[in-house]
Amino acid sequence: MQVFTNWKKLCSAAVLFFAASSLQAQDTIYVVQQIVNTKTETTKSEYPKFKIGGVFQARYLESVKRDVDVDGLNHTEGKYLKSTYDVKRMRVSMNANLTQNLSVVALANFADFKSDPRTRVLENAYARYAVSRYVQLQIGQFRPSFGMEDSYPVDIVKSIDYSNAYYLMGSNGWQSFQIGAAVGGSVDLGKVPLTYSVSMTNGNGKNTVDNNNGKHYSGRFVFDLNKKNNFRLGFSAGAGNEFGKDIYALGLEGTYQMKLTERWSFDIQTEAIQAINQSLYFSLPEADRLDNINNYVLKGIYALPSFRYYVGKKHFQALEFSFRYEYLEANSKLNSNPRQTYVPMLSLEFLKNYGARIQIGAQIDNYRKNIANTKTYNANLAFVQFQCRLQ
Repeated sequence: MQVFTNWKKLCSAAVLFFAASSLQAQDTIYVVQQIVNTKTETTKSEYPKFKIGGVFQARYLESVKRDVDVDGLNHTEGKYLKSTYDVKRMRVSMNANLTQNLSVVALANFADFKSDPRTRVLENAYARYAVSRYVQLQIGQFRPSFGMEDSYPVDIVKSIDYSNAYYLMGSNGWQSFQIGAAVGGSVDLGKVPLTYSVSMTNGNGKNTVDNNNGKHYSGRFVFDLNKKNNFRLGFSAGAGNEFGKDIYALGLEGTYQMKLTERWSFDIQTEAIQAINQSLYFSLPEADRLDNINNYVLKGIYALPSFRYYVGKKHFQALEFSFRYEYLEANSKLNSNPRQTYVPMLSLEFLKNYGARIQIGAQIDNYRKNIANTKTYNANLAFVQFQCRLQ
């Protein structure tokens, strides 16, 4: 009888033990589930991520060439605008990371409201999906990366603006903002990193649908030969069709940087381009065009060396002196009239990476032949520009 009583007590204790264990296990499972759910909610809450930015540029311009206004237009008679203040850019950007791989980018320049805004103002408007560092897909309105100037924003240009060739290539659909799709990324060729970008665009500018069935196909390939000295060599090539006419574009580029002392450094950028100037060809009355569009060829080259002195104060980071020389022919085979541009400039940098700076300098344009009452005329323009980045 005593044995039976002891066995009963033992069974009761066992039942209580397993019941407590079960409750503890259920409680543990509940806690684990709570942790997993919390982590899942935290992971979900990381996206979307938004980043707002922009850049502000305001300048004072004065023409120091007689009978030439601030836009470089010659006036043989009458009054003309000799000096002005101008807001060049008031850009606002938004980057939205929707997932770890998918992002949407928008960029608008509100300073463009001072002229016809219908094909201006909106600059970037695209979506990008990063499969890996080797492959990134992009669609929308963007700069198709033909040449180095398409690879960085204007607020870190080491001169007052992009080159004249950049804007001429933009009017021909190869550079600046275009609508289309692209794929790009980076790979390692042995010990040499290669960055590439291949695009297909309408080739007729931003904020407009295509005006013909032709498309522009282009690619840019940059070899990073020495990271320490930022020694890079690259080339760009493109082919396309405009209103039944075959066109092409070619480009070569290079950069090099050298540290001279603890505070002094030297940097140089150079680029050369050649392309069919179809915008000139199609702007002419049909009766005035030559049959072969290949006779309308633009050529250009520029070099942009700069010396930088690192100051290192909290609100005075550096002094930089640059000098851009550019040679550009808009129509090298027919009625060649090359434009040579000289842009000496001094920059006072108050915040790092050109976050805020004052630029003081001049732009000197010389043509082989002056054409009265046009912008194809020698001009000297002095400028002072203040720039700050909205970070």
